[in-house]
Amino acid sequence: MDLQYSSEQLQLRDSVERYIRENYTFDERRKILSETGFSEAHWNIFASLGWLAIPFPEEHGGLGGTYVDFAILMEGFGRGLVVEPALPTVLAGEAISLAGTSEQKTAWLPPLIEGKTKLALACLETWSGGAFTNCKTSVTRTDTGWHLRGEKSVVIGGAKADAFIVSAVLEGEKEAERRLCIFLVPAGSLNLSIHKYDTYDGLAAADLYLEGVEVSPDAILGRDSDAAETLEKVFDAGNAAISAEAVGVMGVLCDMTLEYLKTRKQFGVTLGSNQALQHRMVDMIIALEEGRSAALSAALSMQEPDPLKRARAISLAKVELARTATKVGQEAVQLHGAIGVTDELPVGHFFKRLTATTMTFGDSNWHLNRIAKLDAASRKAPEVPR
Repeated sequence: MDLQYSSEQLQLRDSVERYIRENYTFDERRKILSETGFSEAHWNIFASLGWLAIPFPEEHGGLGGTYVDFAILMEGFGRGLVVEPALPTVLAGEAISLAGTSEQKTAWLPPLIEGKTKLALACLETWSGGAFTNCKTSVTRTDTGWHLRGEKSVVIGGAKADAFIVSAVLEGEKEAERRLCIFLVPAGSLNLSIHKYDTYDGLAAADLYLEGVEVSPDAILGRDSDAAETLEKVFDAGNAAISAEAVGVMGVLCDMTLEYLKTRKQFGVTLGSNQALQHRMVDMIIALEEGRSAALSAALSMQEPDPLKRARAISLAKVELARTATKVGQEAVQLHGAIGVTDELPVGHFFKRLTATTMTFGDSNWHLNRIAKLDAASRKAPEVPR
């Protein structure tokens, strides 16, 4: 397998890194967070450069790129701690691309790609434990469409979203008839309450309260089919993307820590002259490269046609990424000393974001349990015909 980036991918990587380095500095990010928490100017540039179009098909205005291409973009965004909701918008668009009708794709994907519409995934609840299948939000048919009732928690990008991809259980007369469905719910829907807040790593999130929200008949994605398979792939794509973002964050932490050890002096000598600290810096670099390999493996695994094999590979990569991210983040803070957690120094901000990436779309324990369940299911003896 050729693991080298193509010339087009190298150009994408260079353009994203150059834009972040020259236009999305740490001071620029602080300014955005202190004002509105979102830059319309940067968002429009992301769209004009085609970055929001990467994973979508060409017939709807996309570039027809791969998950590796999108991972390259997310790694660059990680280096800048980008707060604009590119990932939640693209993942919600991915749900539409996978399950939507041709009319829904035509209506929603072009404005998303052009940066005119921001979307967010609202598929987790306070009791779901990281599993979108643990859904208590219910939906029933009405004469005019659908009636949604329930709550959604920690909707990343929800504070800025124009519409939401909401999961709900379609009630049936029998237990076997109940199935998971997903709906397009505009942010201005009647009886939809949105509680907005900032996460500790600087992102704009929201909790949704659907108190009898009425949506039109064509709001459902995929007709009445079970949406579990669609959401499974979307969440796997989210893990692959956020793993790549974590690699970008880890890279900056390694760069900053190395520079600090080279310049900070104690007792007349630089910290980097201490052999023990040199060894710890080497361990950080090794962990970064291990994390990079895990993130690339996750992006490549999205091409796996077997959903069970894909799920296992993604979870394995996320567990490894969490291990390496924890190593790099904690070492970076410790080698900087007390100033590593101050608000003035970028290190603490990168550490917060890195910690959040290990928890998003399932932490290590969640993914270890997922792997165990997949392995147990594969070991079940086949039924012997009688």
